[in-house]
Amino acid sequence: MSRGKKKNQVFENIEVIDAGARGKTIAKAPDGRVIFLTNTVPGDIVDIRTGKKRKAYFEGTAIKFHKESDKRVEPACEHFEHCGGCKWQNMGYEHQLYYKQKEVTQNLVRIGHLDLPEVTPILGCEKTYFYRNKMEFSFSSNRWLTYEEINSEEEIDDRNALGFHISGMWDKILDVSKCHLQEDPSNEIRNELKKFAIENDIEFFNPRAQDGLLRTMMLRIVSTSEIMLVIQFYKEHKEKRELLLNFLKERFPQITSLQYVINGKANDTIYDQDIVLFSGRDHIFEQMEGLKFKIGAKSFYQTNSTQAYELYKITRDFAGLSGDELVYDLYTGTGTIAQFVAKKAKKVIGVESVPEAIEDAKINAQLNEINNVEFFAGDMKDVFNDSFIKTHGKPDVIITDPPRDGMHKNVVAKILEIAPEKIVYVSCNSATQARDLSLMKDVYKITKTQAVDMFPQTHHVENVVLLEKI
Repeated sequence: MSRGKKKNQVFENIEVIDAGARGKTIAKAPDGRVIFLTNTVPGDIVDIRTGKKRKAYFEGTAIKFHKESDKRVEPACEHFEHCGGCKWQNMGYEHQLYYKQKEVTQNLVRIGHLDLPEVTPILGCEKTYFYRNKMEFSFSSNRWLTYEEINSEEEIDDRNALGFHISGMWDKILDVSKCHLQEDPSNEIRNELKKFAIENDIEFFNPRAQDGLLRTMMLRIVSTSEIMLVIQFYKEHKEKRELLLNFLKERFPQITSLQYVINGKANDTIYDQDIVLFSGRDHIFEQMEGLKFKIGAKSFYQTNSTQAYELYKITRDFAGLSGDELVYDLYTGTGTIAQFVAKKAKKVIGVESVPEAIEDAKINAQLNEINNVEFFAGDMKDVFNDSFIKTHGKPDVIITDPPRDGMHKNVVAKILEIAPEKIVYVSCNSATQARDLSLMKDVYKITKTQAVDMFPQTHHVENVVLLEKI
């Protein structure tokens, strides 16, 4: 006889007390266990129905609101309840900054057991909407339906969608009419493209059936107003492909770079695919403090151009360069930080695992006539060794900006072995940053720390820490 399912519990009149990791909010059950919620704001008083139950916590959803928090604001986006991309849109921006700052500080103290100096207040973003320079949208011939549509007796003819994946549903796409993350003409391009495709029977992709034509679109709009549009097709259909691309070229002459991909793989990543130029040039240019950065379809560049400038200024300020230092820029990406600090350093050495990024970095350095930088490709834990340091010199300052997983333990060990005078650690994940810093606290002290909000309306936050040798 199979066990009966345990019924979900309902807790009544529970106050939401905090915001936690990954954008979830926190309440406490009557027995003291934590409840993680997704549809509340700190200060709400609600009834909660639990879902997952673990030994130490519950996951739940608010099913009735007795009192709404004074931290609440009306979300700007009509898709807020369903999209999930900007989970904090219902919280006032000043409160978003408070909880981001709190999370960073708590991670450094609780995970890293670190002694902190006076914390420099988080740097907020002037533009809290329409700040992203890159967006990716997916096509679907079987769009996600709302509960109202599912329960309606009306027949639904329009199942095409161009928008975002529903969280936790790899094959369901939410159709988006207006996104508040990228400035115009982003919404116009997406909506006109969708309309034209439907009118001309250009099939949208069905990920479950692996059929259809239009798969994804990637749109970059940078601060120089240059625009890159990359359309991904599941298979070649020359007539329909050219019909669509010629429409986009004529309808939006401001597009600087119009490219396409034919990708018949099971996944839609384009980084292992050939990208074909249809119109314009195969790159666009971003500018920052007089520097130009060439960006291709596969290039990595910070998705918030304006705030990236502020982040890099803080990084350079923390490094405190006088012009005589040898600087290592670990996880350099396309070398933006390396080039940004180069004019105040004797020499900068950049290391990155992605060969294409290093090629971009070299091109950009030539473009900007920066002669005191060198870039090398390879896995950091393998490249950053005794031979490399002997060849290029012991650094006076290390700047490191690793991915979310943080630095490999071998990289941390090598940094401690060569012990530069200063380390500037830029992180998009303060939890792994705290873990790495805890391994270094016997040799280095934290003298400055500042969080930077790169992604308003979300829980994501960057943090910059300056370490100086004890």
